[in-house]
Amino acid sequence: MLRALNSSATGMQAQAFNLDVIANNLANADTTAFKSSRANFEDTYYEQVVLPGQQNGVGQRTAVGQAVGLGTRIQSTQLDFSQGALQATERPLDLAITGPGFFQVLDQNRNQIMYTRAGNVTKNVDGQLVMASSDIGRPLDPSITIPQDATNIAISSDGVVSVLQPGNPDLQQVGQLQLSRFINPEGLVQVGDNLYQQSAASGTPIVAFGGQDGMGVVRSGFLEKSNVEPVKQLVGLIRTQRAFELASQAIQVADEQLSLVANLRRF
Repeated sequence: MLRALNSSATGMQAQAFNLDVIANNLANADTTAFKSSRANFEDTYYEQVVLPGQQNGVGQRTAVGQAVGLGTRIQSTQLDFSQGALQATERPLDLAITGPGFFQVLDQNRNQIMYTRAGNVTKNVDGQLVMASSDIGRPLDPSITIPQDATNIAISSDGVVSVLQPGNPDLQQVGQLQLSRFINPEGLVQVGDNLYQQSAASGTPIVAFGGQDGMGVVRSGFLEKSNVEPVKQLVGLIRTQRAFELASQAIQVADEQLSLVANLRRF
């Protein structure tokens, strides 16, 4: 009965964590290029009462044993980097990546390169291409500057940025976007602000232009939507609620049995 209390408590704790993951997914259903997470569970230690294969009274080996588990715990949370739907915006500085890859941005607060799938890009006062954030201006890396007199901007599938200037009918190249991909993108660290940080688990970035070396291609005039599936998350929410309730009921039953045992001396 004490084991039942402990196992049920671990189940409630794990389901509470799972609820946090699902709630975060649902909260970011409209976040540009957001990637949903999944909580994985694993069983914990087992108390081996009788090991399988022990000899019985006549020297034969038993086929099974006796063991009782001590609950569950969160094994990990995994990112789902499946492609989100593309939303047409008809704005040339709205960028999406079709396929693997991340945009590189320079985070001056951390003094390092960060990675993002969110391509809502704009120009700062100097004409430099930066992420459209009201908190901090994070320029794309390598830096690309749009001339002040540019009347039109075009970005090709391989990331070449060209502009049209007065007096010149031809597009002039001013830079090219570089993309990065990782051998294990699930090992990236989520730091908020639609950014990911390299880690020992992700490996070092593979840098290339769009469409090269297994990299995805750049789509100008589109934004990648969140890959959260609200219906799937709501089903998971209901399942989590039911699992939490069942664990709490097991605690109530174990508590009632302990109370009954404690009151046996009164009879």
